[in-house]
Amino acid sequence: MKFTDGYWLVKDGYQINSLIEIVDKKIESEKITLFVAPKKITHRGDTLDGGLVTVEISAPHKDTFKVTLEHFKGMYDNISKFEVNEENINIDYEENDNEIIIINGKAKVIFSKTEWLVKYFLDDIYITGNSWRSTAYIKGTSQNYMREQFDISTNEHIYGLGERFTPFVKNGQTVDIWNEDGGTATEQAYKNIPFYISNKNYGLFVNHSEKVSYEIASEVVSRVSISVPNEKLEYYVILGKNMPEIVSKYCNLTGKPALPPLWSFGLWLSTSFTTNYDENTVNHFIDKMEEYKIPLSVFHYDCFWMKEFEWMNFSFDNRVFPNPKEMLEKLKNKGLKICCWINPYIAQKSPLFKIAMDNGFLIKRLDGNVWQWDKWQAGMGIVDFTNPSAKKWYQDKLREMLEIGIDSFKTDFGERIPVDVKYFDNSDPMKMHNYYTQLYNEAVFEVLQEKKGKDALVFARSATVGGQKFPVHWGGDCSSNYPSMAESLRGGLSLTMSGFGFWSHDISGFENTATPDVYKRWSQFGLLSTHSRLHGNTSYRVPWSFDEEAVEVVRFFSELKCTLIPYLFNNAINTSKTGIPSMSSMVFNFQDDLNCHYLELQYMLGGSILVAPIFNENSVGEYYLPKGKWTHLITNESKEGGAWYKEKYDYFSLPVFVKENTIMPIGKINNKTVYNFENNIEFNFYFVNNANYTLYGENEQLLGEIEGKFENNELVIKHNFHYQIKVKIINENGITEKLV
Repeated sequence: MKFTDGYWLVKDGYQINSLIEIVDKKIESEKITLFVAPKKITHRGDTLDGGLVTVEISAPHKDTFKVTLEHFKGMYDNISKFEVNEENINIDYEENDNEIIIINGKAKVIFSKTEWLVKYFLDDIYITGNSWRSTAYIKGTSQNYMREQFDISTNEHIYGLGERFTPFVKNGQTVDIWNEDGGTATEQAYKNIPFYISNKNYGLFVNHSEKVSYEIASEVVSRVSISVPNEKLEYYVILGKNMPEIVSKYCNLTGKPALPPLWSFGLWLSTSFTTNYDENTVNHFIDKMEEYKIPLSVFHYDCFWMKEFEWMNFSFDNRVFPNPKEMLEKLKNKGLKICCWINPYIAQKSPLFKIAMDNGFLIKRLDGNVWQWDKWQAGMGIVDFTNPSAKKWYQDKLREMLEIGIDSFKTDFGERIPVDVKYFDNSDPMKMHNYYTQLYNEAVFEVLQEKKGKDALVFARSATVGGQKFPVHWGGDCSSNYPSMAESLRGGLSLTMSGFGFWSHDISGFENTATPDVYKRWSQFGLLSTHSRLHGNTSYRVPWSFDEEAVEVVRFFSELKCTLIPYLFNNAINTSKTGIPSMSSMVFNFQDDLNCHYLELQYMLGGSILVAPIFNENSVGEYYLPKGKWTHLITNESKEGGAWYKEKYDYFSLPVFVKENTIMPIGKINNKTVYNFENNIEFNFYFVNNANYTLYGENEQLLGEIEGKFENNELVIKHNFHYQIKVKIINENGITEKLV
């Protein structure tokens, strides 16, 4: 939020007390404490009536600094809800007449003694800092705040802060970290993450689960301003050589994504939301997909699998699903996995409401009565996951669903969480507003892990810090047009810059119904995302509802994705180990290429495939290729990078290119996602000069390694698989196939 009126004046109702001088210090092996005054101390009288801020600096991980600023320690619950993994390594301390220097690995932070100036370095290169009047505690008429400002250098760009549908580069924006159900067309977001990353090689994570406000090159155009209410501000400055390293270090702090099961990477088909459907409708959809030979992995039952006005009752509506266990068994015999929609609310008409109310399982008002409202479900209450008994009760209902054949849950909602309430464990409701979704998704994921093991997967809409541990996440309620398709992509790219490894969206949009043109273009985009789902609101999203060509397009790209499964799954394994996302922005992968810094309409799927969806009815693809040789994934046409291209594409193609020096496993199976990679893949060598690839199977077992290297002007290929490998070499000489 903004506290100033221009650069010189302060808004009415605020008093800004900027830190100025270090007056004392305390040195320990794992922590340095500085005591900083908001004025110059020239004589003893200056020590009165001024206050101090305690600044603690520690090293939770290598090349990462934790900074805690406290004005009044005892005024409020100062414990964040976020779970943070810290190693608390020893730090080195140096001091001279003018500076205090704290060293952690290749990183160091320098504090000026005589005025509050802070500078962060990596390998002795200046990265960022806090300059004149940056750090302050601010007194307001009704609320006090702590504020920090980080300098923005020339040509510095800020990214991340969770799923944001506004422009991808956040400079010039005001961002409040506050989960809301706002769709994809506003500045509101379902997944707010107080972590941003800069192209100047640092990340900044604010460890506060309540609202955090950012003014990014807005209040002061040369700074990022961060403010939180009350008397404490805690943040982590994460330094690294590039963006992937920084995101990986952030995930070391907050958790790495679980590995999604292999089946989840295929096509999901939904009943859609307010459509009329029953068992016959479901069977018709699935049979028709099989008739059209469209590979399908998951069938999803949306809200109306339960009776209206009774969400949640955890029971199939027996008017349209008379024998759900038998129905699900038949679907599973066709090789499908089954997902059901859930939310953390209990409507008053549900037979479970009285049980939840009588046992104290619902969040309460301050007067002790159950908190209820009529938005979404009539008279609904919210399950209080801080109550262990309520959590177990909710989980037991999920266990019953798993027993009849459900494989996964779409965990919808979790954003509309009130703050005028009381929790079972007396949690601060301001801190719980964003954090509630973590308890909700964690409760569901725990049951899936218990029953399904490594097959555990949720399909979640809301998230906060640490939510990346429970994949996968989808983009929420978008409209069925090209602008909304673009805003969905922006949201996904911002989310993956914030530690989330996997992302999906409603193919062709949720609200209204897309034109056949938009449906086909969005299908390309959706089937070249990590996870792919056909879902909507008022109409079915089956391709034959649009036109016959839509059937062909969905089949073509579903089959293409099936052949890419070895590549996608091996990228996913890397994501689960490192935190580096399986779908990411251009700047994340090509940080040194200035042309990539603002690109928000194309992305990298894994580390090697560039995808530029088409966002217009004229079939024109406009995209940028970084330097190097690029080969079209479908046509094998090669292009020179370092240039922009503008071309027309039919519905069976789009700009999708593989970068040079890539060895890529390609599956020989194109009609399913779960298959044995051994004996069912070949390797494509795209302009390989010196590259290698390690292939893992479904259970993360090592299958073998293959490498290609030029020796004496000849590409020499070696591998340690226990059988011959078919390879396809794509280079300036054309295409060569051989057995190795």
